Formats: sequence, C-alpha cells, structure tokens
Amino acid sequence: MQNQPAAYEPARIGIVSISDRATAGVYEDKGLPALKDWLERALHNALSFEARLIADEQGVIEQTLIELAESCCLVLTTGGTGPALRDVTPEATLAIADKVLPGFGEQMRAVSLKYVPTAILSRQVGVVRGRCLILNLPGQPKAIKETLDGIFAAVPYGVDLIGGPYLETRSDVVQAFRPASARRY
Repeated sequence: MQNQPAAYEPARIGIVSISDRATAGVYEDKGLPALKDWLERALHNALSFEARLIADEQGVIEQTLIELAESCCLVLTTGGTGPALRDVTPEATLAIADKVLPGFGEQMRAVSLKYVPTAILSRQVGVVRGRCLILNLPGQPKAIKETLDGIFAAVPYGVDLIGGPYLETRSDVVQAFRPASARRY
C-alpha cells in the first residue's frame, strides 16, 4: 500500500497585477484572472488568494510585496517589467528582497524568446523575502501561461527550501521537480 497524503497542505498565494491603465479603469485587468486560473489548474492544494490591482508606483509595489510576503508562500506579479519609464516592478521587487534567484529571470526570458523576439526587453526577476518566493511575470494572459508552463516545475521545491507548504502539482499541467530525498508522496 502506497503512502497517500491525507490532505494537501493549504497554500496562500499573492497575485498582483501592476498596471496604471487597469487601475484607472481604462481597460479590464486580465492578469489576475489568468494567474488564478493557471494556479487552480496546476495545484492540488487548497488555495487562498490575496489579489491586488495596483499602479506602476515603486513605493506602492514595494509596500504590497512586503505585506503579501508576510502571509503568502508565493507571490506572482504581472506587468511592469519592460523598459518603459513607468515599468518599475523589478526595481521594487529587488528593493524588498532578502535573496535574488537569477535563474528565474533567465528562464522566463528564455521561455518567452521562443514566442516573441521582444522578450529580450523583459526584466523579470525572482526573489525570496522571508519565507515567500516572489516572481515577476509578463503582463499578457497568453504570456503568463507560457511563462508559468516553462518555470513552475522548480517553484514547489523552491517554496519547500524556504519553509513554505508542500505544493503538489497536477502532472497534466506541470510536473514539479524535487530530488528524491525531498519527495513526500
């Protein structure tokens, strides 16, 4: 008889859409629904979301990330990672980081370059603050999905290493990678 989990650990995840125009009501935000949909399809865990729609203001982004990192094991941001003057998500993320994980930014750009040559303009980063993994994703729903499909295999083990809940993925969406010694099931 195999060991089966009695129940998957619950996980609180912060999702943040950073957009001046969506915040002002110029258009409907599509980043938050795209993040939530992907995560609900990808994870077995009972999820609770802390969702925020905020403007491209470095101080606001920093304060939001600090607040969410206190109670979330993972925070995903969308938007504000390009070279435009108002794009300050990476600066805000790096300003509040305890540790930088350069591999996430490198891999996100590598994934996006398969689809668009302008991915080279992206400045996405991945960091740790306390016991929270924070990742900056692109702004469009299609790009969010492509990026998460390409990087998420490493996220559950990353969350394990910083003391977060054991995130269990659905293999039909993404197969988490953990060394054999770190697998529970």
